[in-house]
Amino acid sequence: MIDAVATDSSSTPSNEKPRRARRTRMTGAERRQQLLEIGRTLFAAKGFEATSVEEIAAKAGVSKPVVYEHFGGKEGLYAVVVDREMRRLLDMVTSSLTAGHPRELCEQAAFALLDYIEEYTDGFRILVRDSPIPQSTGSFASLISDIATQVEDILGREFKNRGFDSKLAPLYAQALVGMVALTGQWWLDVRKPRKEEVAAHLVNLAWHGLDGLNQKPRLIGHRKY
Repeated sequence: MIDAVATDSSSTPSNEKPRRARRTRMTGAERRQQLLEIGRTLFAAKGFEATSVEEIAAKAGVSKPVVYEHFGGKEGLYAVVVDREMRRLLDMVTSSLTAGHPRELCEQAAFALLDYIEEYTDGFRILVRDSPIPQSTGSFASLISDIATQVEDILGREFKNRGFDSKLAPLYAQALVGMVALTGQWWLDVRKPRKEEVAAHLVNLAWHGLDGLNQKPRLIGHRKY
């Protein structure tokens, strides 16, 4: 007895080749964005030197000339990635400074940096590395200086209200922002304690230190100057 073989009327006839799924072609803007995201991930994980154009192209499923067409090479791609991350961080910090009370402004600035580290970890890893090529927006140190300028205006007003020399505001602004930035680099890997606790402790040190400032501090050591 011969078993009957079930046939599927919807199956491809023997004389026709199966149709391949049509691939959607990316627009130039979409391809550029894809390469930026891939480059960002690789630069964060491996650094600039260890990342190759070949690897970027392979991850994107394109040939090397496509990368050169969009960015002129690895250096160009890296520069765009860094510039975008620096602008994003600066925008997050400056847009966060909305409160009226100086202490709450300090909290907002600390939270903005920690938020960026938490949400854009790859971007922060790239920023804190020493850049091998010049950037149009400068270095991470210059970015921190830009953020400090925003804080400088806040401290200047507070110093003036307390009878302090407002000319010292830039110095204290650099110190405060630098403290938060370095703590952020440490917290990037340990992620303990929670972000809210880190911000609270940073502001605790900064605010109570500012609250007890001497107008003319003196050193207590015996070093001669």
